[in-house]
Amino acid sequence: MTYVSKKAFGVSTDDLVEIPQQRILLGDIGATNARFAELIDGELGRVTSFQVACFPKFENVLRTYLSNYASARGFTHGLLAMAGPIDHGRVTLTNTAWLVDPRALKVSFGFDVTIVNDFQAVAYSLLSLTTADLIQIGQGKAEKGAPKVALGPGSGLGVACLIEHEGERLVVPSEGGHASLAGNSDREDAVIKVLRQRFGHTSAERAISGSGLENIFQAIATLDGLDMPQMSAAQITQRALKNECKLADEALGTFCALLGSFAGNIALTFGAYGGIYIAGGISPRIVDFLARSQFRARFEGKGRFRGYLEQIPSYVIVHPAAAFLGLKFLVECP
Repeated sequence: MTYVSKKAFGVSTDDLVEIPQQRILLGDIGATNARFAELIDGELGRVTSFQVACFPKFENVLRTYLSNYASARGFTHGLLAMAGPIDHGRVTLTNTAWLVDPRALKVSFGFDVTIVNDFQAVAYSLLSLTTADLIQIGQGKAEKGAPKVALGPGSGLGVACLIEHEGERLVVPSEGGHASLAGNSDREDAVIKVLRQRFGHTSAERAISGSGLENIFQAIATLDGLDMPQMSAAQITQRALKNECKLADEALGTFCALLGSFAGNIALTFGAYGGIYIAGGISPRIVDFLARSQFRARFEGKGRFRGYLEQIPSYVIVHPAAAFLGLKFLVECP
């Protein structure tokens, strides 16, 4: 048996979560992809990915994985990282209609399930990532033992902080991506005004995410009086990277600038001298564009606190399954 302190799960430390370590189902569940892997006697297996849009409920995709991809023996426990706030152990994913309740899963599949926030798992992965898993953007040097923040745009915008103190490791999960979005120029203010007219409250996630890039693209088109077809984030990114479309280039540049400002705000909030680590599916695909964009200038551009932020390094996580490293750590940590 492995006993994982509930402190690791962001809840009470009065008791311990008991997780048998023989055969554990791990999952990283977002609004776009649901990914699963087996942890058998401490060995992490192959990650299998499914498109969320293809399944009406979480139970459907889990049953598909268990029936067609998992090994024959039953699981002793499940540990799932999910993109949404946890309410009494269950989650309604923020950007899809899935409701996931561990009690219902136990009835349907026969094993206990624990849910953690998806960026909680990513933050714990920072303890296992190597230099080969990271690409640094800009200068700065991580201070050993200082707070580290994992944040990242994907279907949404996740934020979590890893704190190490006197041998303890604790992740503070958050819903920081839903904080209000602020511009840094007249052009950005105008873009945000268009988004506010559409959404009302305009969170950082409305611009700094996959759908957020699409929102920026359409907002710029509106400001410039252009009738542009609806394009996906992948199409906008591809056109920008190939210099095929000025509007796409401006949209992706604005996205990177806003991400830099947001990351700088989070670094200030947590005193993240251990570094800012950008995860999610978008950033690894645009790392060269990000490096030459306004990202780092906007990260550091906080007036009197420029010198403070210049010391804090920022990285893009390029490991393909970082959340699973964090989940594995949660199972194995003392």
